[in-house]
Amino acid sequence: MTRVLMFGTILLLSVTWLAAQQDQANPSKAGSGSETTVQGCLQGSSGNFTLTDKAGTAYQLSGDTSKLTEHVGHEVQIKGTTSASSTPADSSSSNPSGVSAGGSQTSLTVKDVKHISKTCSSAAK
Repeated sequence: MTRVLMFGTILLLSVTWLAAQQDQANPSKAGSGSETTVQGCLQGSSGNFTLTDKAGTAYQLSGDTSKLTEHVGHEVQIKGTTSASSTPADSSSSNPSGVSAGGSQTSLTVKDVKHISKTCSSAAK
């Protein structure tokens, strides 16, 4: 009986540990409404900012964007909450970097900004 209890405990701890590792391995692909950290190249102006990560995923930034102007063209790390939103097909011309062909775009509500580099790496442009 003790061995069965010990085996069950080890199995439960292993599954919990694996689940925690999967959440940490892919923070930028976290589900809608989850807090995440994304590092990439910051572009935009006048309160309309996008962050493009090294995989080419573009995030439309919202929330407290007042500190972003000084980091345009720089590589930054932004912590915030992601959400997916749909946009009308004709709005893709006004914001081509954040809209996919299907009219879906990922929004990132800014909570914290960390400066990484004064230049963007070539993969993030």
